[in-house]
Amino acid sequence: MKKIESPESPEVAAVFEGYPPQLRRKLLALRALIFETAAATEGVGPIEETLKWGEPAYLTSESKSGSTIRIHWKESAPREYAMCFHCQTTLVSDFRRQFPDVFRFDGNRRIVFEAGDRLPKGPLASCIAAALTYHLDKAPRRRSRARVAS
Repeated sequence: MKKIESPESPEVAAVFEGYPPQLRRKLLALRALIFETAAATEGVGPIEETLKWGEPAYLTSESKSGSTIRIHWKESAPREYAMCFHCQTTLVSDFRRQFPDVFRFDGNRRIVFEAGDRLPKGPLASCIAAALTYHLDKAPRRRSRARVAS
């Protein structure tokens, strides 16, 4: 399993180092949850950590089981950070139906968090598992039931 503690890529590590300290901790927590969820979700396999559009991105390059997940912080919204999903999937609309009162959504691509938010790890792990298994079975009724192994 890939090391969770810190990025192996100097380019990815540099992006994390560029985030304000409080938000860096929050984004590293999202990163750790992605790796933990991938390890606990059947069919996902190893996660590749890279940069897409200058942001940390997580891919199922080996298994091809899922859709890319990105995480980011923007200077234009200094108290917010987000987990992003491919806008041409049904992922965010599925999450919106499953967790209408748990997350704040932005369009069809992002779950947005405030710096002071406590992460709802269980629901977020379900969203991550669904993204990481998106291509395993595109039937919405089965994909929405993607579960993290206990």
